[in-house]
Amino acid sequence: MFLILGTVIGAGYASGRELWQFFGQESVLAIVLFSLLFSFCCYVIMSIGFKEKTIHYRPVLEKLIGTRASGVFDLLIILYLFSTTVVMLAGGGATLHTFRVPYWIGVLFIVTLLVLLFFWDVEGMISMNAFVIPILVILLLFVLFLFTKNHMAQFPIDLRHQSNWPSAFTFTALNILPLVAVLSAVGDQIRYKGEILIASIGSGVVLGGISLLYNQSLISIANEIMLYEIPLFAILKHYPYFWVLIMSILLWIAIYTTAASGVFGIISRFRDKTSMPFWLMSAVLLLIMMPLTIFGFSTLIAVLYPIYGILNLYILAAILLQPFMSRAEKT
Repeated sequence: MFLILGTVIGAGYASGRELWQFFGQESVLAIVLFSLLFSFCCYVIMSIGFKEKTIHYRPVLEKLIGTRASGVFDLLIILYLFSTTVVMLAGGGATLHTFRVPYWIGVLFIVTLLVLLFFWDVEGMISMNAFVIPILVILLLFVLFLFTKNHMAQFPIDLRHQSNWPSAFTFTALNILPLVAVLSAVGDQIRYKGEILIASIGSGVVLGGISLLYNQSLISIANEIMLYEIPLFAILKHYPYFWVLIMSILLWIAIYTTAASGVFGIISRFRDKTSMPFWLMSAVLLLIMMPLTIFGFSTLIAVLYPIYGILNLYILAAILLQPFMSRAEKT
């Protein structure tokens, strides 16, 4: 469950930027739908992984979209994971640069921690998320609850006006590719079918709850958000500098977990083709990525993310149709 949350709660989500871009006004129904769709997608991906005992995403792709199409999407997913990890490395360097740490030292710091993580193979990835993500979620919830209590007289929900419900599909699609890559890599780690149900429903409920609370908090300060590149800091302006510092560290941790998910997705794809240990594979991959961070965080996001939107929607459609396709094959 924490592996799923760690894959989704990246810098874009934790900062509030993704939520404000996709949701905002009239989005309660959209967030509820997102929570349901997300849980369903996690269940389908992990069920295939459990059945096939997968160690990477290619067998899951073949089940979802067929052998021919999976070859093309295999390459696209590698490019997606590679480029988004480069974005996170650049973001890690940029975040530490705000604390007057030289940009390249910041990038080297996050790269070193990523290589160290994979000394423990798959267990390192799972254990890191199990330790870090609860802290990240608790801190985020604490700040949001405190803001709701002190600065919101009421929690406005108007169920009659929910015109933004289609955003549930685009926001779910945004998170699909990394989910496929990461969850498929631990298919052989799942022991019981019940684990899939608990992890799917649990992660959907937690993400839905945080998203609703976060979105309603942002709506209450909608006029101020345009002044901030990171919406979370619009909420934190009412708090002492200590909290700004704490949440800046939280954002860096979110960047780190997203980068770890990207690296994990790529090296797990090739681990049956080489005898190199995980840590060495990650070191080689990250050394290739480092020079590309020179393009900068915002530039990489602006160019790459829209391209992958269509790819994500196609995979989402395949996952939603999977149960019906499986039933058709049986009959």
